[in-house]
Amino acid sequence: MAGPPVSLSARDVGSFAYLTVKDRLPQILTKAIDTLHRHKSEFFEKHGEKGLEAEKKAISLLSKLRNELQTDKPIVPLVEKFVDTDLWNQYLEYQQSLLNESNGKPRWFLSPWLFVECYMYRRIHEAIIQSPPIDDFDIFKELKDQNFFESQESIIALCTHLQELMKTIEDLDENQLKNELFKVLQISLWGNKCDLSLSGGKTISQKINLINSLEDLKPFILVNDMEHLWSLLSNCKKKRGKASITRVDIVLDNSGFELVTDLVLADLLLSSKLATEIHFYGKTIPWFVSDTTLHDFNWIIEQLKHSNHKWVSKCGVDWENHIKMGRWVYLDHMFWTLPHEFSAMPQVAPDLYATLQKAHLILFKGDLNYRKLTGDRRWEFTIPFHEALNGFHPAPVCSIRTLKAEVQVGLQPGQGEQLTASVPNWLTVGKYGVFQFDGPL
Repeated sequence: MAGPPVSLSARDVGSFAYLTVKDRLPQILTKAIDTLHRHKSEFFEKHGEKGLEAEKKAISLLSKLRNELQTDKPIVPLVEKFVDTDLWNQYLEYQQSLLNESNGKPRWFLSPWLFVECYMYRRIHEAIIQSPPIDDFDIFKELKDQNFFESQESIIALCTHLQELMKTIEDLDENQLKNELFKVLQISLWGNKCDLSLSGGKTISQKINLINSLEDLKPFILVNDMEHLWSLLSNCKKKRGKASITRVDIVLDNSGFELVTDLVLADLLLSSKLATEIHFYGKTIPWFVSDTTLHDFNWIIEQLKHSNHKWVSKCGVDWENHIKMGRWVYLDHMFWTLPHEFSAMPQVAPDLYATLQKAHLILFKGDLNYRKLTGDRRWEFTIPFHEALNGFHPAPVCSIRTLKAEVQVGLQPGQGEQLTASVPNWLTVGKYGVFQFDGPL
């Protein structure tokens, strides 16, 4: 049997991977350098001269990184000792071993896009941790916060919708509950459009009321396995004894508005008893500009709790209570910020794989998770999702993702070609979405 296809990479001139490495990644580095500049006085106030020296050092390291990227220098090992440094450097050696002698070392425009993009964010983190006393500075925090504040109207509409629903949740029949679940799932899908790494760090907020737009957006869902999710969760609910649990894991993507949509989904799952426990997985370090860290997770709940809008505040209070009572559990693991595809998890992070195996359902939010699920490879559009997962089957999984990379599997014959003919950039504009399920039916 033939092995999986080649990885997407910037060697394909004109491809989305090429344009990302050529234009988008340098823009993100420039923004990061600018952010450090703008916080100069804050660093001085907090740390005096040491803060200024640290800011200069971090800027110098990021400028060097930008130069390496733009001149297609060889990818160099990480030098600062951190919990994942050895795993990163081993992975770099593995990439080196895949190249034949004539190609020399892994490079920005030659190596797999997934690897070099993850590597850039890990090098940004290295520049910060090499620059104490500002080594705990989240270079992307103000962009994430801005996205949250600029999406306030949509957040109010969403929290109001949820709290109105809570009043009648006990009285809904099966069909009504299913419809409400599907609504909230779609809100979580389209919330995934708010991705700051795609915009080169330019702010993208949610200005329209998604709840009123769901019918119009339905034709843009290319694979819709929501029925499978309903069937799995409603069966778990029916079969569940008094003492047993139904655990849904959500592997998070972006903070800001998207995170609020995920928390609304998690609350509905608990309140409707479709699940009894939710585990959230975020990132251990700032990642892909807008990805959720523990700080972001807690900060957003705190912001909601102190809102002067009663339904928004109620959401914040309820969600904090879910955490206190252990119904919601936030976890992070360094594997989520490694460059490996998920099929490597049993070897690289067997502890995490064993944890995921205990879930009844795992929801993977967003594009980066999809790329890691499928190995970010040049798959045919019609290859089944199960096959593209390459043996990664810890529990039933569902990808909830708007398309922002040139990888999509599990389509009907001719569907991808039709889209290419009518909307040439359909794979990368974030206009189309999928609910793609894999698991026993």
